[in-house]
Amino acid sequence: MNYKALALLAAGHLVTDINTGALPALLPFIKQSLQLSYTMSASIILVFNITSSVIQPVFGYFSDRWSARWLLPAGCLIAPLGLGLLGLGTSYAWIFVFAALSGLGQGSYHPEGFKTVNFLSQERKATAISLFLVGGSLGLSLGPFLATLFFKYLGLKGSLLFLPIGIAMGVIFLVTPHWKVKIELPLRKAKGRGVSTAAQQWAPMALLLLAVVFRAAALLSLKAFVPFYFINVLHRDPLVVGKYLSTFLLAGTVGSLAGGAVGDRYDYKKTALLGLGLTTLFLWLFFYTSGTESLIFFALAGLTLNVSNPITMAIGQSYMPHNLGMASGLILGLAMGVGGIGTTIFGWVADHWGLGLTLQIIFLLPLFAALTFFFIPYPARLQKKQTLS
Repeated sequence: MNYKALALLAAGHLVTDINTGALPALLPFIKQSLQLSYTMSASIILVFNITSSVIQPVFGYFSDRWSARWLLPAGCLIAPLGLGLLGLGTSYAWIFVFAALSGLGQGSYHPEGFKTVNFLSQERKATAISLFLVGGSLGLSLGPFLATLFFKYLGLKGSLLFLPIGIAMGVIFLVTPHWKVKIELPLRKAKGRGVSTAAQQWAPMALLLLAVVFRAAALLSLKAFVPFYFINVLHRDPLVVGKYLSTFLLAGTVGSLAGGAVGDRYDYKKTALLGLGLTTLFLWLFFYTSGTESLIFFALAGLTLNVSNPITMAIGQSYMPHNLGMASGLILGLAMGVGGIGTTIFGWVADHWGLGLTLQIIFLLPLFAALTFFFIPYPARLQKKQTLS
């Protein structure tokens, strides 16, 4: 594996995914500033997820057909730009515009990044994907901490401090050659060999996407509503919220890294099932405990929920070997975006029945993901074939 190129791609992933962690942490303060309801606040997350996730298959489609390496530095610049401008939003409409801009920057980076990682991975695909995901997970975990820190000292306008981070990463991409590897576009390669691109395994891919939808709905809803629960119900300090979210997401980084290595060494499917199944248990333990115990269980939930991240990407790319960008866009994009719709639905539930019941329902989603994953046909022999390809 080309570790220098992987490290650079992971760093870019960190910068673009800071947004995903920072936006939910800023949401309670935006809600208070503009007097928004829970449903309106959750709709901001929905807009961000549509532009950062649902649109990813479009970027993946073009990435499979034409070289789109320029999306890597561009995404690193645009994503923090939208996030930085959020603090200047004077109306609900402007918040929508800036959230959408931030999402477009993030959404443009992922398909090209995952496609490049696949070509750099050689035989250890889940491990390489997990290293790339570590960057995104670190960004997710840093986002809440930085957002609450900037807000504490500068208010909402402190979001402008995210801009220098994006500018610096974009410059690093432009002056560093390691990521500029020559990639033979998989779709052109397939057509050149007379391979039918219709031979993709769409039925198993559909089940995989459904499992990812449940997992994404759980992750995004936890990030959106746990801050509200701590601030509005438990009346805790915003920095405590940042600590919980950052710990949850940092543990997710460990989970993604461990999931890739364990999956490559043992079994993709069993590793994913174990992680998803344990998550629901840890979330309930988090809810019914307090103090340090609560934080530990929340961290464990973050770890186990993310164990399946590199595994689902490796399986998805094996189902669509000639459309790697599209596969990445569908898994990390469309499925995540559809899962984000659940955030808006749960916002409506919270408005009518309270945050406590809403969280209890959210805790069941990883279990639904595990039940769906159980029916995905991915035997060990297919995994061995994939890792040797």
